[in-house]
Amino acid sequence: MGSVITYAYLAAAVLFVVALKSMASPRTARRGNLIGALGMLIAIVATLVLRDPAGLKTFVQGHGWTFIIVGCVVGTLIGALLALTVKMTAMPQMVAMFNGLGGLASGLVVFAEIWRRPDVFFTDPLFHSEATTLAVTVGISTLIGWVTFTGSVIAFAKLQELVVSGKPITFPLQKITNFVALVLIVGLIVLWGFLPEQRWLIIPIAVMAASFGVMSVIRIGGADMPVVISLLNSYSGLAACATGFVLKNPCLIIAGSLVGASGIVLTRLMCRAMNRSLANVLLAAVGSKVADIDKERQRNVKRYSAEDGAMILADAQSVVFVPGYGLAVAQAQHILRELADILQARGTTVKYGIHPVAGRMPGHMNVLLAEADVPYEQLCDLETINPEFEQTDAVLTIGANDVINPAARTDPDSPIAGMPILDVDKAAAVMIIKRSLSPGFAGIDNDLFYDDKTMMLFGDGKQMLTDIVAAMKAM
Repeated sequence: MGSVITYAYLAAAVLFVVALKSMASPRTARRGNLIGALGMLIAIVATLVLRDPAGLKTFVQGHGWTFIIVGCVVGTLIGALLALTVKMTAMPQMVAMFNGLGGLASGLVVFAEIWRRPDVFFTDPLFHSEATTLAVTVGISTLIGWVTFTGSVIAFAKLQELVVSGKPITFPLQKITNFVALVLIVGLIVLWGFLPEQRWLIIPIAVMAASFGVMSVIRIGGADMPVVISLLNSYSGLAACATGFVLKNPCLIIAGSLVGASGIVLTRLMCRAMNRSLANVLLAAVGSKVADIDKERQRNVKRYSAEDGAMILADAQSVVFVPGYGLAVAQAQHILRELADILQARGTTVKYGIHPVAGRMPGHMNVLLAEADVPYEQLCDLETINPEFEQTDAVLTIGANDVINPAARTDPDSPIAGMPILDVDKAAAVMIIKRSLSPGFAGIDNDLFYDDKTMMLFGDGKQMLTDIVAAMKAM
């Protein structure tokens, strides 16, 4: 039976790797999800059935397996309901909570394991080394798991603007307080390693880790949420990996390692997209201060109608759409696709410029446009589309702000200085759909709004695009 379990775990691990590889491309991401789900199913069956054949008899008798089956059914129903009903604007919140629940599961499992099996914490000096290793591993899993859970809850609340403000929340000595808390947690884990029989130490470790998770995330604003979500995703994987060592489950170790490693890689890519270090993202509290806005200049900004925008698009031979979070808020991806189809029918070349940190989670814009069945070959990343803007007749941005702000290139004192942006200002004409001239997450004004080549189209993104489509059809 042991060899069957080994081969099952090996098959699951291979499927996990293939799934991650498939998720690297929007074209194969859905298939990757299915492959990963199959791998997890194999791992679960191998763990529950093959490791304990008598478990089937236990299930018939109505004991332990009943709770497992009920949990699986309830979890499946909740997952299916969320997948079918969640709005695209709420997708980052859902991902944040999934990360948090993964961390919570790891924290609760190791807690239950050491309380269920006190015999694993040997007091005999002969076995002290093994007990020390286990205590430290449980401490690490508890730390990461509870930080992930509470950090994800705060991320959810900030994204949902529920109780907690979406802006960075700071207070005096906050960095020092967080540092001291982390040192104390690590100190408790080390102490537990020397005194492994003191199982109660897991309680203060969990409480302090939960508090540290809250304190770490409240100082992060909306501009940095894509990085935070990918980092919390990595944390959830690392917590699962540590739990795998506690349970001596190689498949859980592999799965957790893959999630943790991929999350770290994605976090690094997000930081590189903003030309900032991870430490700066976590500690800088970007967006906590709103720069002085020239109200007089805002009052004199040029305002254009949907018909004006339609005329520019009708004459353009090449158009680039730049989606931002406002597109998700307006749920305008389908009408944007309809506009693209109209332009293509007129012979216009249409592409989409996607900034890596546009939206509030990694890949937010890709997911949004995939829902509208936008062809994958039209989606261009920053490095691909930037050289083309100088030859582009018209750019239409919907809800984008910081990712198109030229201050990143021209103002060394700007909070976004050095951040790679989409060079939409180099196109022949720029149209920007926004509800108002309010600053983006970084809290600064955008000089592009007042450029002579810029047409500001104020209003709800979906309604404005609908009016442009109507004007195009009437031509």
